[in-house]
Amino acid sequence: MARAVPPTRPTSELPAIDEIRAAQDRFITFWGEMGTRWGVQRSMAEVHALLFIVGEPLAAEEIMERLGISRGSVSTTLKQLVEWGLVQRVRSKDRTDRREYHSAEQDVWKLFYTILRARKRREFDPLVDELGGCRVAQHGNRRSEKHKQHDQRIDELLELCRFFDGLANTISKSGRGIERATRILSRVLGGPK
Repeated sequence: MARAVPPTRPTSELPAIDEIRAAQDRFITFWGEMGTRWGVQRSMAEVHALLFIVGEPLAAEEIMERLGISRGSVSTTLKQLVEWGLVQRVRSKDRTDRREYHSAEQDVWKLFYTILRARKRREFDPLVDELGGCRVAQHGNRRSEKHKQHDQRIDELLELCRFFDGLANTISKSGRGIERATRILSRVLGGPK
């Protein structure tokens, strides 16, 4: 009895596939390095980079194999990426495939805003909340010049933070507002169009 031979790709496609995979691997490595500079775990940045650059949903097993990381690491990382809103769970169209797939946001502006919003929530909002408590405690009207200078610095930081918080909230309400605002600002400042 003859065994079934798996279909093979035409040899003309193989160099192109290898070239694409090498370019994807360079991107994944770069994104992982950048992630660590931004305070994100390398594995989280690399999983996100893989899902973004391949542009199609992948199962955990495929991510493990491609990146050479453990099932536990992939599972934890995917959970975090879903919480950040950078990755979505997707079901296979094949009803017999019970695996869970994940895909990354492909719109770079939505991706940028999602990262910005998550970082704002985790880093910027607590900063604003804590700055108010950094003012010198008031003891009647007897405040020295040093007290006033200290509080003025804190108040100026708070004002700046609140300005950018309001700007971010205004831009985010208009959907593609951040893209439009960035392009307008770039034109005003003489940058690329």
